[in-house]
Amino acid sequence: MKKTVAVLHGDGVGQEVTEAAVKVLQSVGRRFDHTFEVKKGLIGGIAIDETGYPLPKETIDACEKSDAVLLGAVGGPKWDQNPSELRPEKGLLGIRKHFGLFANLRPVKAVKGMSEASPLKDHLSKDVDMMIVRELTGGLYFGEPKRKTHNGAVDSLTYSREEIERIVEQGFELARLRKGKVTSVDKANVLETSKLWREVVEEKKAHYPDVEVEHLLVDAAAMKLITQPGSFDVVVTENLFGDILSDEASVLTGSLGMLPSASIRSDGFGLYEPVHGSAPDIAGMNIANPSAAILSVAMMLKYSFGMETEASAVETAVYSVFDDGYCTTDVQKSGHRVLTTSAFADKVIEELERELVSDHIMSAYV
Repeated sequence: MKKTVAVLHGDGVGQEVTEAAVKVLQSVGRRFDHTFEVKKGLIGGIAIDETGYPLPKETIDACEKSDAVLLGAVGGPKWDQNPSELRPEKGLLGIRKHFGLFANLRPVKAVKGMSEASPLKDHLSKDVDMMIVRELTGGLYFGEPKRKTHNGAVDSLTYSREEIERIVEQGFELARLRKGKVTSVDKANVLETSKLWREVVEEKKAHYPDVEVEHLLVDAAAMKLITQPGSFDVVVTENLFGDILSDEASVLTGSLGMLPSASIRSDGFGLYEPVHGSAPDIAGMNIANPSAAILSVAMMLKYSFGMETEASAVETAVYSVFDDGYCTTDVQKSGHRVLTTSAFADKVIEELERELVSDHIMSAYV
C-alpha cells in the first residue's frame, strides 16, 4: 500500500522528534511492504521566519495532497512578542480549522516499569488507561465576537447542536472499542452551552445502550483525574475544558514526551502530533523524548490508514524499549540506560526489525 504523509517539523525539538518518527514510519514500510511518501512543509515560528506567515499556502497545498499530516511542535519565546495573527500557534489553529479536524484524541496510558516518573503514587498511576476526546474547532477559541480594547475584552463561547453531536458520537464509538464507559465533562450548572451539551449526551446515550455514561462538572473531573485516574475510560468534552484536562492528565504517566495525539475528521484524514511543546531550551541537543511522536505515527497508522497490525507493532516496540531498561532524560530512573533522541528511535526500529526477522523464521516452518 502507498500513502503520502505531509511532515511539518515545526519549531524547537519538533525538528528532532519528527525526524525520529519518520525513521520509524519508514521502518514500518519495510516490514509490512508499504510505501510512505513524505512531503515536507513549514508551520509555526519557522514558517513566519521564512515566509512571513505561520501557515503558508504551500503547506496547506502539501497537506491537501496527502493522506495524513505528521506535526512536530510549534512556538517558542522568540515569537512571543509577535502580534496575535503572527504567532506560531495561529498555524496550528489554522490547519485544524481549514481541514475540519473536529475531534482531538489523546490516549493517556501508564507504561509498565515507568511508574516512578509519575507524580502520583504507584497504586493510582499504574491503572491509568484513558482516551480524552476533545472538541477542537468550536467553543471559546473560535467564537465571535472576539475583541480586546484598553478597557475590556470579549471572548464568545458558542456551540451548535451539530458540533456537539458529532464529537459526542465519536466518544461513544471509541468507548465501544474500549471498556464501554463515557465520562462527559461540562459546566452545566453555569453555562448554557454546557446545558445543551448534557442534553445532547442524554439523547445520544439511548443509541448506545451498551455504553455506561457518567456526567461530571469540569471542576469535579479535574479533581477525580488526580484522586481516581484509573476510573476513566473515554472522556469527552468541549474545546477549552479538553485543552486543560488533557494537559492535566498528560502528566499522570510522568512525562509529556510519552503522549501522542490525533486530530481527525469523519473521513479519517488527520493531523498527528506529540502532546508536548517545542521545548526550545533543549532544542538541537538530541535529548528530547521521541516516544510521543513515534506513538503519534502509530495513531496515524490506525486511524487514518486502517493499519491496526502495524500500529500495534509500533506501540509494542516503543514499550519494549522501555521494558528493556532504556529511557530518555525526561524519565530517567535508576538502573535504566539513557538514550539520545536518535538512539531511542534506532532502538524502536531494532525492535521492529527483530519482529520482522522472527516473522520470516516462523514462516519458514509453516
